[in-house]
Amino acid sequence: MKSPAAKSPQVLTTRAELRAAIRAAAPASLGFVPTMGALHSGHEQLFRQAREENELVVISIFVNELQFNDQQDYQRYPRDLQADVQVAARAGVDLVFAPAPQEVYHAGTPLIRLDSGALGRMYEGASRPGHFDGMLAVVAKLLHYADPGQGHYRAYFGQKDAQQLVLVRRMVADLDYPVQIRAVPIVRTAQGLALSSRNALLSQRQASAALVIHRAIELIAGRAARHEPLYLEDAVGLFQMEPEVELDYFVVVDPDTLQELAFNCQDTPFTGQGLILVAATVGGVRLIDNQPI
Repeated sequence: MKSPAAKSPQVLTTRAELRAAIRAAAPASLGFVPTMGALHSGHEQLFRQAREENELVVISIFVNELQFNDQQDYQRYPRDLQADVQVAARAGVDLVFAPAPQEVYHAGTPLIRLDSGALGRMYEGASRPGHFDGMLAVVAKLLHYADPGQGHYRAYFGQKDAQQLVLVRRMVADLDYPVQIRAVPIVRTAQGLALSSRNALLSQRQASAALVIHRAIELIAGRAARHEPLYLEDAVGLFQMEPEVELDYFVVVDPDTLQELAFNCQDTPFTGQGLILVAATVGGVRLIDNQPI
């Protein structure tokens, strides 16, 4: 594939402009990365992998109101298109699709929606009712918009949003989308905190307290690697020693079904494969993380 471009990507704001630009490029392969902006090094890793594997790289920047169950959270979500375009340029992105809400939901609030089912009602879905239904509503649209109609078509999602990744893969399989879903590993700070747009809302003290998430994950991942009993209550105990961090859940699940692997996570040696899922709130900011084991 071509090396990252030095020039700024083309910014498009309508579906018609996006489709025309894709048609004009007529790429043999296209990599698409949907985002909500507030781009950071984790997003840049997604873009760079798409750049390595495709002739044309397209990203979207759209803060989707339907996946917020807290209006204040939606309003305070960081937005800076100019800064986002600069990040995209560094990674060699060709096209940036940055539509207004009325462009995506041009027929008004959707009356017919996708149901994320049982997978969407556990973990993040339990804490944020309707979140995954709203996420699938916009991802379904964006995947249509970016489809070149020919050649290879890939969409890239970060492993950090593990439950979202499972649901998108299931939607693509159930609805026969002609796209390959590619997962990109989590990018972390030197201290181990998973990069997130929400990290910008943390004070320095809160960011330091949030590192307990990574410590807890490393504790259990180390035991899994040694095929020891996991004793998840020890990880929970680490959170109890951090008063600024409120734990929502810390579980080990099947990577495909997200069902808890309780049968071999406590007092018997860990075997097979699993996925650590964790969510916690720090200073009113919800953070999620995960790690395959």
